[in-house]
Formats: sequence, structure tokens, C-alpha cells
Amino acid sequence: MKVLKSLLAGAVLATGLSASAAVAETTIFYGHAGPARGTIPTALEWFNNRIGELSGGDMKLDIQFGGALFKANASANAIGFGVADAGSIISAYFQKEMAAYSIADLPISGPNVWVGLKATDKLMRTTPEITKQLADKNLVYIGTFTASDVNVACTGGEIASVKDIEDKRIRGAGVYGKVFGQMGATMVNLSVYEAYQALNNGLIDCSQGYTYIIPALKWHEVIDSFTVLNWGQIGGFGMFMNKQSFDALSEDQQSIMLQTGEELADEFAQIVMSRNAKALEAMKAGEFERDIKVLELSVEDRAAMNAATQPFIEEWKENANSVGFDADKLMAAYTEAVADYTKEFEERGYPWERN
Repeated sequence: MKVLKSLLAGAVLATGLSASAAVAETTIFYGHAGPARGTIPTALEWFNNRIGELSGGDMKLDIQFGGALFKANASANAIGFGVADAGSIISAYFQKEMAAYSIADLPISGPNVWVGLKATDKLMRTTPEITKQLADKNLVYIGTFTASDVNVACTGGEIASVKDIEDKRIRGAGVYGKVFGQMGATMVNLSVYEAYQALNNGLIDCSQGYTYIIPALKWHEVIDSFTVLNWGQIGGFGMFMNKQSFDALSEDQQSIMLQTGEELADEFAQIVMSRNAKALEAMKAGEFERDIKVLELSVEDRAAMNAATQPFIEEWKENANSVGFDADKLMAAYTEAVADYTKEFEERGYPWERN
């Protein structure tokens, strides 16, 4: 990406970071395919403020929303080619390029957002094979987001158990949608942003989604029930830098980016969990103009869904192995991290709740 470097009275064009000596400021051009509202933009604002704080005002993000720099399905290549210095990448669009990262899209971490974020971040940050594979694609991992734990909203017939999934027309997401298909649902290929209209006009009966998007996308106007699955989350969604742009930073600046990226897991967990809790409580309390019945699947139902997930976990392993990873080694490291952070949560609670 060609950007401007100002040096007091003069200016030169260069590829990479934009630095202004006049104000001692390094600007990192960041692309995000989604809109400038919601949980991730809130986190990006925090990230921008945090690198500014740690650098004494020397660093900032220039964030371009809404696909201004690249669309979601072009993000990995665009960042690698230097269309932006950094940006958000969704692993589901890049099954080969992001094979390791897509482990976070499996229900292995369970529904605890903080556990999933921390386990994913540890895997991405501490696995040399992942760092090397990303470097080969001119990418550097910075930090992770999550779309949050996957639940399901319906209009008309509710889903009170896995038996109710059969014969329903459902918009699904990733492996979670595939499992619903295995359980007899007719899967409808729509984006989450198209679900409102599809629910409203009867094209679909239900849509998988995340609790916080009920008010964000106004699903509360068209749904009759919301089922908490207690299953898993979609977590292969994070911040990456162009490696040349990252290497052009000073060592201190690189440390700031990596430190802030690591801190992002705790910060984003607070953001998402707070909004999820607020939306769930609003539904339970009947605060929307339409009554929404809140249901929760049983431990037995979750076990049935996990059993139906096994073939897709094997598919993930085959894909990871095909691009040079040791899938069993990655799986072992990830499940160990999930166990460690689950134990930490059970013993100490969330970090922001501790003294």
C-alpha cells in the first residue's frame, strides 16, 4: 500500500507504514470488512487507544471500515500483499491459509468466551510452526477476536431439544451449521445480515447467531424463541499485520503491538460477554416489544451435538495435515490450553473480577 511519510518540511512516498517525524507519529493503516459498529469496532477503538498510551502518543491505527480496503474473503491476501498494514481476517474464508487458526471454529473450547479467546491466543502466539506458516504468507499474528458462542433464534416452532432441529430450515455457521444439517435440518446459505428478512418472510425458521446480535440486528422484532446451546463458539477471527510493515516497526513498537494483542483477549471477552448478558437478560425480562421465550439445551443434547461434530473434526485434521501441520499436535496443544484456562476460570474467576 502506498502511503505518505512526512519529514518536517519534506515528504516521500513509500510502501508500508506512514510515519510523521513532525508529530513523532507512526500510523498503521488497518482494514476491517465489517461496519463501524458492534463489538469489534469497540475493541479496535480500545486497541488504538492502548497502543497510543503505551507508545506515548507515537502510534495509532487508521481504521478503514466497511470493506473500503478489501472484502472479508480477500483479507488474508490483501494484507499479505500490503494493501493495508494490518487488518481483520476470518479463518473460515481461508481454510488452507488459516488451517491452524480455524481450530478455534470447532466447539472444543465450549461456550466460555474468555476460555476460547485465551486458548486460541496462546496457540497462535506460542506455536513456532504457525508463526512460520504465517510468515511464508507475509503475515504476523497480533491478536484474536471471537464471534462468540453460537446459539439459535427461531420464529414459530422453537428448538427445545436436538429432536426439534429435524426438518427446520436454518441459516447456519461453519461446522455448527453442518452439524445441524446432519441432525436433519435444511440448511439455507445466507449471511447473518440477511437473516432478519429471511426470518420475517418465512424463508427460514431459525438462524444460528450470537446473543449480542439480537438487539444489534433487531432480530427481537421477528423471533419468538432463543435457544442457548451451551456448545461452542466461532473464534477464528483476528488481527494480523503485513510482515514487512511489522518488521519496519522499531523493536519497542513491535513489542507494543504484540503486548496489546495479547491483552486484547481479556478486553474483548469483557466487551462480548457484557453485551451477551445484557441482551439475554432483556429477552428474559420481556423488555422487547415482542415476547421471546428463552430456552437452554441439556447436557445430554450438548453431548449429542459434540458426537455429531467428530467427523468434521477429522476433516479439520486432514486439512491441517495437508498444509504441513501436525494436526494431532495442534489439537493436543489447544485442548491443553482450554483445560488450563477452564481451571483458571473455575478457581479464580475472570481477570477483571479479581482484586
